[in-house]
Amino acid sequence: MTKVETRLEILDVTLRDGEQTRGVSFPTSEKLNIAKFLLQKLNVDRVEIASARVSKGELETVQKIMEWAATEQLTERIEILGFVDGNKTVDWIKDSGAKVLNLLTKGSLHHLEKQLGKTPKEFFTDASFVIEYAIKSGLKINVYLEDWSNGFRNSPDYVKSLVEHLSKEHIERIFLPDTLGVLSPEETFQGVDSLIQNTRIFILNFTDITTTIFPWQIVFKRFVPESKVFTLL
Repeated sequence: MTKVETRLEILDVTLRDGEQTRGVSFPTSEKLNIAKFLLQKLNVDRVEIASARVSKGELETVQKIMEWAATEQLTERIEILGFVDGNKTVDWIKDSGAKVLNLLTKGSLHHLEKQLGKTPKEFFTDASFVIEYAIKSGLKINVYLEDWSNGFRNSPDYVKSLVEHLSKEHIERIFLPDTLGVLSPEETFQGVDSLIQNTRIFILNFTDITTTIFPWQIVFKRFVPESKVFTLL
């Protein structure tokens, strides 16, 4: 039996202006310097540096960072947050020179119905279109399940069906962010355990260190062989 390595990855999202850095906007020079520091000095595995389609200035910033990254063979360690919006996000990322799309999907039925007014079938079709278009465009794809923690509590069947659908796609990782700290450590384990059984690719991430340590201890005790890499955000 082949032994599969278990390891912890770190994805830093400091440079993706938003909830993680509320009220803060980095100029190009600062973003570039911080990206260099994170990747070369701290040696974090990957960095998410922007959200797609924010502004022309953000596009130019990403282009400059990617130009530098290309000289250091670091392009595949830099990622962009994108959306289920047809070809718009993918085209933006292609123009930026980035190589990795972190696709934001709706991880709860509440978000899906209230924000988009779509059925799961419609949304799954839309998400698959973006994934397939991204692959044809030469990008690698990771997928976020936005609000999955509330989804696990209130619409678990939807969350499971979304994960099953995504596991059939050619994606690298599935992210389960609990940005607001909704779930307790025990609930986190239950949610992960319920999803991981039939998931081809799985990565777990947390954004709050106070909800991280105990879940990691219990999650690492039990997972399927195909799910050996975990990401801490």
